[in-house]
Amino acid sequence: TACKNRPLDLVFIVDSSRSVRPEEFEKVKTFLSEMIDTLDVGERTTRVAVMNYASTVKVEFPLHTYFDKASMKEAVSRIEPLSTGTMTGLAIQTAMDEVFTEEMGTRPATSNIPKVVIVVTDGRPQDQVQDVAASARTAGIEIYAVGVDRADMQSLRIMASEPLDEHVFYVETYGVIEKLTSRFRETFCAVNVCALGTHGCQQVCVSNGASHLCDCYQGYTLNPDKRTCSAVDMCAPGRHECDQICVSNNGSYVCDCHEGYTLNSDKKTCSAMDMCAPGRHDCAQVCLSNDGSYSCGCYEGYTLNPDKKTCSAADVCAPGRHDCEQVCVRNDLFYSCDCHQGYTLNPDRKTCSRAITSSLVTTEESCKCEAIVALQDSVTSRLEALSTKLEEVSEKLQAYQDRQQIV
Repeated sequence: TACKNRPLDLVFIVDSSRSVRPEEFEKVKTFLSEMIDTLDVGERTTRVAVMNYASTVKVEFPLHTYFDKASMKEAVSRIEPLSTGTMTGLAIQTAMDEVFTEEMGTRPATSNIPKVVIVVTDGRPQDQVQDVAASARTAGIEIYAVGVDRADMQSLRIMASEPLDEHVFYVETYGVIEKLTSRFRETFCAVNVCALGTHGCQQVCVSNGASHLCDCYQGYTLNPDKRTCSAVDMCAPGRHECDQICVSNNGSYVCDCHEGYTLNSDKKTCSAMDMCAPGRHDCAQVCLSNDGSYSCGCYEGYTLNPDKKTCSAADVCAPGRHDCEQVCVRNDLFYSCDCHQGYTLNPDRKTCSRAITSSLVTTEESCKCEAIVALQDSVTSRLEALSTKLEEVSEKLQAYQDRQQIV
């Protein structure tokens, strides 16, 4: 469980020429099956193809045919030897032309999946293998050469990739070829130290080839011991992007806003709310907006209660609330001024003046008027009496004149 081979596009090219006896070829097939067992086979992991060659070349199955070990091993068991010459160069060229193509299952270069060839042979190539192998290596194909018994070591070294001591293998007989399985297991193995459970990392283990590094979750920082982690104060100055309030949240943070502000859709900045909008405040009469907050007020003639929300009608005649000099007369929410007895209200409708002098003059004038009226009545009576006497005298004179005319 601690070792999985890295993903590969792997092609086995096996020699089945006349020099390979049938029982030896069966050993080769066993080797292939055991190699498949060591691989992490799958469409997204290691893809496997098998080619069989002698004087001719046969693609037994390409890279896109099987993605499970059982099917691959069953196909390997059905392979039959070709029993003719040893055209190793032709086999490698055929691999480049017909197997290492995207149509046949090779993954594109952008996937960075290594292309690997394992050539198994017991003889000397009967064609020019040097140039073909060089072209394959230039094309990015890594070549391993496995020689058995009478295999030509020089030819193996010409085919293989550098470094040669890691890409050229030799066994005395096909009977012991299976021991190469463990060698290839190590060669293709990506040791996952993190899977062993002995890495000592508190939070995250990062595999690094045969070694490893410790890391931490977001919002945590690696301590000097390179194993344990400590939570980072994400709300420290310069570490967050909150406009107003940063709330630390288990190694991360969220933004919030002061009272009277609301968080915008970017979850970072804030906008002032209209706290005096209907339904947003609890003022009984007047709401006064104040930079994202509010205070309550009252209509004229009312005063704010101690709860700073409700209002009561003001006593407009309370001391200090009016400008009457003497008497304040309350009239609902308004007032008028008046004066104490013996005083009269001045034209400014606020101050008062003593009314004593004015009262005496009025009484005196009243007395004078009564005397005048009495005098007028007396004169009128006398005049009326004189007028009556005058009329009587006039009547008598007229009667006398009438008698004189008759006489």
